[in-house]
Order: sequence, then C-alpha cells, then structure tokens
Amino acid sequence: MPGSGDDHTGARIKRYRKLARLSQRQLTARIPYSYSLLNQVECGARTASAELIAAVAGALGIDPSVLTEPQHVRDLRSGRLAAMLRPVREALDLYDLTPGRDVEAPPLPVLVAQADKVCQSVRATHLRIAARELPDLIAWLTAIAYFTPSDEAWRALASCYRSAHDVALKLGQQDLSALALDRMGWAAERGSDPCLAAIRQYKRALSHQESGRQLGRRLVAAGHDLLGDPVTREEVVVAGQLHLGASAVAARAGDRAAVADHIAAARDLAERVGGEAREVHWLSFGRVNTALHEMGAAITMKDFDDALGKARALKLPPSTLTSRRARFLVDRALAEMETGYAGAALRHLVEARKAAPEQTRYHPRTREAITGLLKTTRQTPDGLVRMAAWVGL
Repeated sequence: MPGSGDDHTGARIKRYRKLARLSQRQLTARIPYSYSLLNQVECGARTASAELIAAVAGALGIDPSVLTEPQHVRDLRSGRLAAMLRPVREALDLYDLTPGRDVEAPPLPVLVAQADKVCQSVRATHLRIAARELPDLIAWLTAIAYFTPSDEAWRALASCYRSAHDVALKLGQQDLSALALDRMGWAAERGSDPCLAAIRQYKRALSHQESGRQLGRRLVAAGHDLLGDPVTREEVVVAGQLHLGASAVAARAGDRAAVADHIAAARDLAERVGGEAREVHWLSFGRVNTALHEMGAAITMKDFDDALGKARALKLPPSTLTSRRARFLVDRALAEMETGYAGAALRHLVEARKAAPEQTRYHPRTREAITGLLKTTRQTPDGLVRMAAWVGL
C-alpha cells in the first residue's frame, strides 16, 4: 500500500492534475484508465503502475520522474548542486592558509588566461564548467600570489573570486556569493586595482535586497569614490556600471527620480564608450546594457506597461552574451505576464530555458512569472505545466 503521507505518487498525480486545471474525469478522458482507478491512486488506496504513470505524464506533458520521485530524491538533486559547489566553497574558505610550497602551478600567464576563460564561461552560462575549474585555479593563483606576489597574480585571483560569486548567485547560493565577494575585495586590495574593488562594491550593492536600500546606495557611492573622476576607458566603463547598479538600488526603493538620474548618467558614459565594452572585466557596459537596466528598473517598480514597451523596442545584437539574453527574456516574460500576454510570456520563458537552463531555472523572476501565469490562465497549457514542474513549483 502507498504511504499515507502527501508525497506518494498518487498525491503527486493529483497535484499536477490540479496544476493543469483538470478534474479526475477530464484526465481519465485522456488516458486508457478508469475514473475509479485514478481516484483510488490519488487517495493512496491503490499503487500506480508504471503504465498508468506513463499515461498520466503523457497526458499532462511532463516527465514521468516528476510523478515518481519522492521528496528525498528531489532533495538529493539539491544535494548534487551543493556537492558541485563544495570544492569552490572550500577554496574560498581556505584563502588565509599559507599554501604548501610543493604546489605545482602552471605559469602565471597561463593562469591569467584561464581566469579570463572561466569568466567567459560564466557569461556563456556554462556554470558547471566554471565551477569545476575554479577550485584548482584559485589554489594555483593563491600559491603564486603568496610566494611570488605581483599585482597581476592578485588581480587574476580577484577575477576568479568574482567568477565564483557570479556562479553562486546564478545558482541561488546567496551565502556562497557573499563569501566570494569578501574574497574578491581581499585580493583586489592586494592587487592595488581600484576598478576591481569598485566592481566588488557594485556587486555588493546588488546583493542587498529591500532591507539594504541605504546600504546599497552607500556601497555604490564607495565604488565611485574608489574611481574618482573616470578618465581611462576602463574607469569610464566601471563608473557607468556603478550608475546602473545605483539605478537598480533606487528602483528597489521606488525612487523614480534617482533611477532617471542614474540611467541618464550611465547613458552619457555609454556614449563616451561607444559600443559594448565586453573586453573590460566582462561588464559589457554600453547603450544596450543601459537600456536593459532601464527596463529592469521599470519592472522592479512594477511599471509593467512601461517595461513591456521598452522590451519590445529593444533589439539585442547577435553578440549579446547568453547570460544577458536569457535574463532579458525572463524579464520580458514577467512584463508580458503582468500585462495580460500569457502566451508571449510562456514563449519567452521557454526561450530563456533553451538559452541558459541553469540560470533560468534558479532565477527568482522565472518562478514569479510562472506562478503568475498559473494563477491567471484559465486553461493551463501543457508547456506551462512542464515549466512549473521544471522549476519545482
């Protein structure tokens, strides 16, 4: 007999049937099984056969494993994510231990190139690849920075810590992302790199949610103080990105005037840069990035009609980084959902999943958009049921 709890296969069939807004009789009309049998399976009086599970999954448009995996198996999946990031966490935790002199590290120029390649992998949303390569890279650069210190070594190490932050943040590991930012500041200070230190302040500001509005503003201001009056292209790009971070912080506070001021300042700096500055710390600051942040601020402030208008007017160039394209699709989906365009919203969510599955799955706005669609659509499309199962709703 199935367990009497609420996590047996029958209970999961019932949950996803209701998610699809189907009655038991409507579902049995789609499968070669009786209403009576389905009723008994859902209440736990009968065990679901493999054939019944396959038929129900096919009718609901979801993978059979969604119906068969108990909670502890789904927890195991989360455990696998933790296991994937554990070496990164250990590398960050052991930063202050003097490395053994027997560490055989590749030459520094090779490691600098590898650090840049990992940063590129993160922007392409190859998060597992980046997570796999970061621990050794951090260990090697730490050894070189300790025994043959140079600004170049410390800066490369700071770049790796920044990549660790980005990976953790995209996978929903807030504590690990915060730890990585601390390490980034530690290495950037030793590398005497005000631009990297300013980027850290920008990322710290974005990591503080509603409770940290004033703190976020202070962090952005601290980043500008580190740069002073921007002169070089690198400084202009970082200063512009700080203004974009400030616009996001102001949007959370509902300060429309501040959002407009920071977007205007960023737009002026973007004109000085010209095209998208992808070569500067992988920030991709420029006109397009400024437009993306302006749209994102409108969404944060719940100006969804304005956000949708901006999204529809925005044409991303083919060279747009995968991570940014996927984020744009999720943001647009949320704006479409909130303004009543359910079909378009689902279509953009599916596109985002194809472009960057790991990033899209763990992004909070993905869940927000899917939850909204489930509440507002009268008949739940099969694709929406699959998306809801995919993100674990």
